[in-house]
Amino acid sequence: MSVLSRNTSMIALAGLIAVPSAPMAQVRVRDGEPTPAACAALGFAPAQTGGGYPGSPRGRPAGGPIYSMAPPPAPPPALMQPLPVPSVEKRIAAPAFTGARIAPGYYTPRAETERYPNAVANPIKRVAEEPVSTFSVDVDTAAYANVRRFLNDGRRPPADAVRVEELVNYFDYGYAKPKDRATPFQAFVAVTPSPWSSQRQIVQIGLQGYDLPQAGQPPLNLVFLVDTSGSMWSEDRLPLATKALNLLVDQLRPQDRVAIVAYAGSAGAVLAPTDGRSKLKVRCALQSLRAGGSTAGGQGLTLAYDLARQNFDPKAVNRVILLTDGDFNVGVADPAKLKDVVADKRKDGVYLSVYGFGRGNYNDVMMQTLAQNGNGTAAYIDTLNEARKLFREDFASSLFPIADDVKIQVEFNPATVSEYRLIGYETRMLEREDFNNDQVDAGEVGSNASVTALYEITPVGARPSSDPLRYGNRKAPAPASTGELAYLKVRYKLPGQSTSKLMERPIGARDVYPTVQAAPEAARWALAVAAFGQMLKADTRIDPSFGWSQVGDLAQGARGEDPFGLRAEFVQLVRAAGETRPQGD
Repeated sequence: MSVLSRNTSMIALAGLIAVPSAPMAQVRVRDGEPTPAACAALGFAPAQTGGGYPGSPRGRPAGGPIYSMAPPPAPPPALMQPLPVPSVEKRIAAPAFTGARIAPGYYTPRAETERYPNAVANPIKRVAEEPVSTFSVDVDTAAYANVRRFLNDGRRPPADAVRVEELVNYFDYGYAKPKDRATPFQAFVAVTPSPWSSQRQIVQIGLQGYDLPQAGQPPLNLVFLVDTSGSMWSEDRLPLATKALNLLVDQLRPQDRVAIVAYAGSAGAVLAPTDGRSKLKVRCALQSLRAGGSTAGGQGLTLAYDLARQNFDPKAVNRVILLTDGDFNVGVADPAKLKDVVADKRKDGVYLSVYGFGRGNYNDVMMQTLAQNGNGTAAYIDTLNEARKLFREDFASSLFPIADDVKIQVEFNPATVSEYRLIGYETRMLEREDFNNDQVDAGEVGSNASVTALYEITPVGARPSSDPLRYGNRKAPAPASTGELAYLKVRYKLPGQSTSKLMERPIGARDVYPTVQAAPEAARWALAVAAFGQMLKADTRIDPSFGWSQVGDLAQGARGEDPFGLRAEFVQLVRAAGETRPQGD
């Protein structure tokens, strides 16, 4: 792809210009269009017309279904048929925020049926009492795209839908890259004044992952697990999911293999493992999917994992890719039981990627449970442009892990820091002893991906938020003359290994910037995104004098060159957030 075409496509991601999405015939340039005749020759019935319900598999083609499936259920009743509207490809090219409500043709259940983890914001902790903070990294980006969806609909997202770390980690910060795969991370640290609290500072910790060269990318053994239940019928669900997977199919190489499992009232394999040379067969199988029935998600997960295990290749990346709205309602549907299922399967070395779709009944609790316990990641796809970002631009980051069970531990120096709080990562907190325990699961990081975490600290001498204990530990702290604020430690496992490695470095005077304006662009941008997330959550630790205009100014000043337009889109979202009211007001 030329630099011009790449930049144009990424500018379209931001919604800055109305670049029409390429029809699938243009996307599929290497292996032909899955026309009815071409798919019929491979044993797949041509797609039905009307109502948005493509055809179903016919017979058992070579490399076709290897498990029986229940007869396809009927489409949803006529009252749920979509109205005639422009295609989703055209809709997603609209500007990032128009103030419009949900477009016609998108069936939207009652908003309160959406489910989000009820995570309480991390508290402020006194260093003298609890100097060590430990958490698992999180490279998920689901919250950012979901927040964007709410704001594009003209609504403020619920506070529980906002995970600040996922907003921050949506962006590339241009951190320096490591040169050696054996040491897959390069650390970035910056300490700046807090823009939203004059008495405090922000410690930014960034980890940049190694960029695997194409020649070093292992084969892929993928299982697409597609939710074809009745709740997936609308244009922003199953049709968008199959378009997204077609973008991933574009990237397959001859050495890669893919199978497809679909589930509704029951689960079945639609396509046996097929190598990357047979893209047309994969596309025809995807085109054959149609929505209807209840949601036996647990059964589908079990079948997909079994299929991945049967074709397991120790030299490949073995991964189940789940596409769903998370509305499991048949069989194993309890998040706690599903947690046990995926936690058990991850021991077999199979990764899990979870991609969420839809609005109204979106089950974020289920997505987080599966991703966090299945050695995987979670993203939300609200537009085909987001699918392009995930499956084309960030293809390597999404699929090729460079490190597993990545944990961060920070010990603060009580001689220089009196208090701290970790911004975000509420669902990723670990116990102190978990850091050295290689049996404790943590997040994976993909090729060329980065992780950013921010702590708000209160320097010694500034007014603390709480009084010290009268009978607390009076042991003398480390001397302030060292200049150290904290000590950073990172543990990780190289893929396929069971023993972790350690990297560490002090955080001190060399990392401190006297003003926000003097800080690197990466630090200023992270501050803007973190402020945005905390404002959406109505965090009371933000000074009342710091408002949406200050967030916008901070972001505008840190946009940099922004060739792909993603930061410009963020500035638009800040403005949109300032024009909406919190839910419940």
